[in-house]
Amino acid sequence: MDRCVVLVDAGYLLGAAASLLAGEPARSRISVDHATLIQGLRERAEAETECPLLRIYWFDGAPDRVPQPEHRRLRVMPRVTVRLGALTRSDGRWAQKGVDAAMHAELTELARNRACADIVLVTGDGDLLPGLMSAKEHGVAVHLWAVQAADGDYNQSEDLVAEADERRVLDRAWITRAVRAKELPGPCAPVSEPRPEIAAILSAPLPETAAAAAAAAASGSPGPAEAPGGRNGAARPGADVTGPAAAPGRPAGPAPEAGTDAAAAGAGKGVPTPKDLADLGRGPAAPGGQGERQQAAGATLRWSSDKGWVDRGPGAVGEPPETANLPMLAQLTSAEQRWADREEDITAVSGDPFEVGQVFARRWTDRLADPGPLRQISTEYPRIPHRIDGELLRYAARFGLLAHKDDQIDEHDRYAIRAGFWREIDLRSAAEHAQTGG
Repeated sequence: MDRCVVLVDAGYLLGAAASLLAGEPARSRISVDHATLIQGLRERAEAETECPLLRIYWFDGAPDRVPQPEHRRLRVMPRVTVRLGALTRSDGRWAQKGVDAAMHAELTELARNRACADIVLVTGDGDLLPGLMSAKEHGVAVHLWAVQAADGDYNQSEDLVAEADERRVLDRAWITRAVRAKELPGPCAPVSEPRPEIAAILSAPLPETAAAAAAAAASGSPGPAEAPGGRNGAARPGADVTGPAAAPGRPAGPAPEAGTDAAAAGAGKGVPTPKDLADLGRGPAAPGGQGERQQAAGATLRWSSDKGWVDRGPGAVGEPPETANLPMLAQLTSAEQRWADREEDITAVSGDPFEVGQVFARRWTDRLADPGPLRQISTEYPRIPHRIDGELLRYAARFGLLAHKDDQIDEHDRYAIRAGFWREIDLRSAAEHAQTGG
């Protein structure tokens, strides 16, 4: 059958590309335009084999074989089939399990069934040597493609190179059409672009340090709450910020960090000021003066779950009545919208935690019949009502935003997801506030 098939070991292709462009094999160091990469593989395979493409098989590892965002985008592309092995962590390093075996099985099966005349292998693993030899015995021409090595030497098994019918090198110019090295952040800069909302949350002290901080402030000596910074709040997964002086059911804003744009985030009653709106794109302003800013400065981290929410008044049980009737996204979504949402998730949503929170909030606000729930949830900042928060995190789990232990979302990802949610909610609140002239 005069067709060609491409088998891609994604771990090799992207790891070697990262070594070439970023100086180390960590795939987190590069950004990949998968659509351009797939199109480039197809065009080059058809040109070199002089056969039309039957299919590109993309072999990669994933935790528990759960497709990650890039796999979900790839598997809906034309002529692309994704095969996943397991991704396990041992001694601080990630390792693929089952990828080589899957590639070997596919290679030999295609050759045995004479499904194609030429097979292009993008790999460097010598474990595929028996499969390559078997394919040749079935009359299939095997083309071995390498990624240009950073040190100018081979980054493939020499036995594999010797046995292949043809060998080509994907050089730096070809790789950079679809792959770019990410810029390294400064020594004290965050990995992603600065997000003042997250900085305010992460800089807040833990609850157990609040009493010590108050006592230290009264005595004029530095307290333990002043020492922690940066990721201090990260030891509390699922925690959000509330002030000790907050009224029942309404938290004060996140603790400001001196000298940063996040300093305004705690003003008012958990709702941003006009300066916040200008600086952060947040929502409508609420009254708030210097006294409230001083109260917010003593904010502490507490659980976002209603089960752990302690400032709802004596005798309160379960969800507060003012948020118990907030509609969930599932209740607002029709079958047609659910289908469209899935399509958008697969093809357009990158899986970045901040973006995931924004997309969820956008859909929730767009489908509200009236602005009442939007106004209500805006007053709850920075605490997302438990039922909405749970639905948000379940939605985020679709994108592989789970730590590889205990099926929990990474702490920093939780903050980013919720920050994205609040950014979108407050943008919508600002628009609604402007329309009503309130």
